[in-house]
Amino acid sequence: MFDVKEIRSQFPMFKQKMQGKPLVFLDSASTTFKPQCVIDAITNYYTNATSNSHRGDYDLAYVVDKTVRETRQAVARFVNSKENEVVFTNGDTSSLNIFAYAYGLKNLKENDEIVLSESEHASNLLPWFQVSKMTGAKIVYVPLNEEGRITVDNIQKVVNKNTKVVSLAHVGNVMGYRIDVEKIAAICHSFGAIFVVDGAQSVPHFKTDFKKWDIDVLTFSGHKMCGPTGIGCLIAKEELLNNIDPVFVGGGMNETFFKPNNMIPFDAPSKFEAGTLNVAGIFGLKAAIEFLESIGMDNIEQYELELHEYVIKKLEGSNIVIYNKTADSGILTFNVPGRFPQDEATYLNYKGIAVRSGLHCDKLLPDFLKVNATCRASFYFYTTKEEIDYLVDCLLDGGDILDAYFN
Repeated sequence: MFDVKEIRSQFPMFKQKMQGKPLVFLDSASTTFKPQCVIDAITNYYTNATSNSHRGDYDLAYVVDKTVRETRQAVARFVNSKENEVVFTNGDTSSLNIFAYAYGLKNLKENDEIVLSESEHASNLLPWFQVSKMTGAKIVYVPLNEEGRITVDNIQKVVNKNTKVVSLAHVGNVMGYRIDVEKIAAICHSFGAIFVVDGAQSVPHFKTDFKKWDIDVLTFSGHKMCGPTGIGCLIAKEELLNNIDPVFVGGGMNETFFKPNNMIPFDAPSKFEAGTLNVAGIFGLKAAIEFLESIGMDNIEQYELELHEYVIKKLEGSNIVIYNKTADSGILTFNVPGRFPQDEATYLNYKGIAVRSGLHCDKLLPDFLKVNATCRASFYFYTTKEEIDYLVDCLLDGGDILDAYFN
């Protein structure tokens, strides 16, 4: 296991205070703090290596091209895919949109089915909503069980010969439950459907194996794994990438174009990377991956599960309503009886604690939970048990919400 306090010393943000109190950041499912090595990598690009990628025949451009290639290799190693299956994007939302439109508009038709769930983030719902409207394909929702989980049994109830795409989050951003992607992939493939996995809440938290799981598409963002904002990845099987067309076109993605309106695109992944890449983000992403690898993804997973079990035990017997006591992640979703979630988050902010409140970009799940909004505390490997103790004390102490406004 790792030394949490030593790791925290590498994150400048922990020097910050909130409401004059030591900052307790419990919103890592939304975004993560950045270690100094990531900040240094970004600064190095802007200070020492600024140039474009794949467009120059000089030393600076060579350094950038080399780093882009090394980062693609690092991503492939990190998720166990082929290097040419790694497409750089603006993030998880961008990746899901690119694939949904590129694959859906070319391959889906009326009466085809797209399987989603009520526990999906907007990034994995809205692109498919649009594709459904444009193609006539039907949206089907896999039922959630009593806990709010997506089970293999329920997948089997909805996947059939009409199913063309199943698109699900590996870990839900509200409930924090993990799905069995390997078994679901096998079910999808038995009906000739492709399986898209939103890895925004999984890739940063435990070991990913794109090849072994035999999933078709994987998406994730850099900023949720200690990397910069504005960079993410679309990972898709080589044959899949070769059989879909780019959504964006422009410089850097074509071999040539000629009159009157013809173009020959590069092979994947380049054909999906039109225009100038987020080069600074790519420098930072490489540093973030190497940082996570130095800690060990198995260690990160074990520690987060330990933190979730710890907070559940601390709140046992209290009046706090917990919606995901058996979550397979560092996500705690809760409400305090008699207090509106946004008010609770404001009160915790007054105490120096950052949590998220509201719908969490999942506006279908309240129908299942039978509540209009929730609070969410999400932990990462830099969260300490002392911070969880403080959160629990503040939740149980209650306090007057007016304190947040008038003190």
